Amino acid sequence: MQLAFRWYGETDPVPVRHIAQIPGVRTVVASLYDVPPGVAWDREQVLAVKAAIEEVGLTFDIVESVPVHEDIKLGRDTRDDLFATYCRDLTLLGEVGVSVVAYNFIPLYDWLRTDLALELPDGSTALAYDESELPPEIDPWAEGWPAYPPRVEPIDDLRRAYRDMDKATLREHLVTFLEAIVPTAEAAGVRLAIHPDDPPWSVFGIPRVATDRDDLSFLLDAVPSPANGLTLCVGSLGASPTNDVVAMAAEFHDRTHFVHARNVAHVGPRHFHEVAHPPEYGDVDLVAVLGALHERGWSGFVRPDHGRMIWGEQGKPGYGLYDRALGASFLNGVWHGLDARP
Repeated sequence: MQLAFRWYGETDPVPVRHIAQIPGVRTVVASLYDVPPGVAWDREQVLAVKAAIEEVGLTFDIVESVPVHEDIKLGRDTRDDLFATYCRDLTLLGEVGVSVVAYNFIPLYDWLRTDLALELPDGSTALAYDESELPPEIDPWAEGWPAYPPRVEPIDDLRRAYRDMDKATLREHLVTFLEAIVPTAEAAGVRLAIHPDDPPWSVFGIPRVATDRDDLSFLLDAVPSPANGLTLCVGSLGASPTNDVVAMAAEFHDRTHFVHARNVAHVGPRHFHEVAHPPEYGDVDLVAVLGALHERGWSGFVRPDHGRMIWGEQGKPGYGLYDRALGASFLNGVWHGLDARP
């Protein structure tokens, strides 16, 4: 296991030098967060990120994410040019030493929560989702909702386009995208790692294609190259009680290039909140997930995912330093324990 930690660049409230102080962390997960989807990445900007990370003794092995333009997901005529741009980015990243590129194929927005600071009994706060707070008439892109809008065209136009699309068509567009970029990823020495949908079900009637075991199996089989792989986000998949994340870790270990490790507690149907990383705090057994990977000789990247806000810390919701550092130490300890077993 190679322990990683996400950093949002020079504007991140968590300085990269503090990440370097976490025992066991060897690599930083970063991106060019201000570059819109479909715009080619600049080599000097990428090298600046790499230099900042290496200056504190860490390595820059993982990009999360190179965002996928909505026209690719919608299968529009502009997608061939967008494929070419994406391939140029993959080639560039391979040249500077990045070995894993995480991405998602979630229509319109990234992860969605209804509360960014749910207070837990111990006084810490965590990200939470309650479907009952999202009746159809609510606009998820209204001010105050923790959604991630695209930066390409009016929201209403995009929503209409997606509501006319079924899951099979969105799947087809994902496979077309992979067929176009995987040969370049192979040549660049870059492994692609799709992130599951978060939450792992349709929201606002818009299809999603990376929600469960069958979805992941389909996309891996459709493009069987080792460069076409997974970000096994334990918390995203684990938000649905029907997903057996330990079994997925075992089944897909050889195509899992990156693991996001976090824990969630199920409150009710499509209602969950995030908790501390150890299994006893929620409904995801991270020890069993790591055990399934370790047993099969897996040696990929793991990062502690969304953490609570603890000890009065203020910062980017889910991405404070303290609880994620505790999570990193927990993951490191579990892996050392697995290594020490007879």
